[in-house]
Amino acid sequence: MLKLLIGNKNYSSWSMRPWVLMTQAGIPFEDVMVRFDSFAPDSQFKTTLRGLNPAGKVPLLLDGELAVWDTLAIAEYLAEQFPDKQLWPRAIAARARARSICAEMHAGFSALRSHCPMNIEADLAAQGALIWRDQPGVRADVARLCAMWSELLAQHSGPLLFDHFTVADAYFAPVCTRLRTYALPMPPQVVAYVGRVLALAGVRAWVEGALRENDFLDFEEPYRLSR
Repeated sequence: MLKLLIGNKNYSSWSMRPWVLMTQAGIPFEDVMVRFDSFAPDSQFKTTLRGLNPAGKVPLLLDGELAVWDTLAIAEYLAEQFPDKQLWPRAIAARARARSICAEMHAGFSALRSHCPMNIEADLAAQGALIWRDQPGVRADVARLCAMWSELLAQHSGPLLFDHFTVADAYFAPVCTRLRTYALPMPPQVVAYVGRVLALAGVRAWVEGALRENDFLDFEEPYRLSR
């Protein structure tokens, strides 16, 4: 069986993507949580990954002796191994567009990532209001997300970005949790899309797991003294 090594569900946006993708698509796998104790070379986190992933990061997909790391590489591997799951859109143009926006998410939105780190269990609306006021980069990132999603939703008839659930929706699921955690302003059609993503069974399962962790990591939450 496939094995997926992930970080803390409350904090690890990168781990959330393939976990939600596999869960929502009904791909059987075993998940193994590697706790974020720290990211120092001698930490338990790095020690656990040593010898498995030269990048020393999660998520990490293990298929027998094969190790696949990086979320896009994992998504592509799964799409090849499970073509019946239709993890990418069927049409060539839509598939290219889906890959483009996933790559954009993968490499961009640095202001939103840095100022609004994923924290599923928290209600950080007050912090979000200050971030929105003081960080033009965050406002620009959210504007880009809203424009992207609004355009795709208008082009397709289904409830998600490319009608049915795809890698793209899994890729943006952590962003949806951020927008909710920090209560960042969104137009109605984007609010509705975020709600539909958060209602997906795979996303709900991840969120429920995050809420059960009850694991406060101060280095992940410099804006709070305790949970």
